[in-house]
Amino acid sequence: MTMKLYQFAISHFSEKVRWALDYKNLNYQPVFLLPGTHSKQIRRMAPGSSVPVLDHDGEIVQGSAEILDYLERHFPEKSLSGDDANSKADALAWQQRLDDEAGPAIRTWAYHYLLQRPKQVAPMLTAQTPVYNRYLLRLGFSRVDEVMRDWMKINQKTADKAQQTLDSLLEELDAAYQTSGYLVGGGFTLADLTAASLLAPLFMPEKYPVPWPDTRRLPAPMKDWIAQKQPKLARVAEIYRLHR
Repeated sequence: MTMKLYQFAISHFSEKVRWALDYKNLNYQPVFLLPGTHSKQIRRMAPGSSVPVLDHDGEIVQGSAEILDYLERHFPEKSLSGDDANSKADALAWQQRLDDEAGPAIRTWAYHYLLQRPKQVAPMLTAQTPVYNRYLLRLGFSRVDEVMRDWMKINQKTADKAQQTLDSLLEELDAAYQTSGYLVGGGFTLADLTAASLLAPLFMPEKYPVPWPDTRRLPAPMKDWIAQKQPKLARVAEIYRLHR
């Protein structure tokens, strides 16, 4: 069996798939790409340019939700789907919502502030790729900043809206975890995996394959909000530690 995962180290959607593969004890070759220059390579394999992309013996699957579904169907051991049909539906519903809301909100909010700190964000964007990429990125960073903000519609207004979305989601997740410690039933499912993966940039776990920035040097609005939200992130961070 040959399995390759094309990804960005910094991508929280890629982290979803890395975690699922590791959780299921599946061997795979990680292929870390540089955001921006990845597009041509990915488009040769898949319809769009987004990552993650899984190549399993020539079978190409694009998108984290699609890859997790593929893994559940082809490698059902250590299932992430829950114990029954209702649990599976609930887990899928959480995944869909978190993918649609938490994923883009984290990306918009975090990049709005991190792009203001080239020395901090460049090592994260280039993580796990050849070291010269870091220097090339720094040299052309003004253009990188412009392209990323335009492509993802990142500005103060969208960052503020993203923060409001995250405020609401964190309150809801915190309440949901009070029942059993998990989002669905009494055990770990793809709902928890998705929540912990997508929210990981807010609690910066060690196993995530990027050099997290020194929180003391983050822009003040970012640093203060992250510190304020740690109690709401406590269970999600614990799930990451327990199951990752």
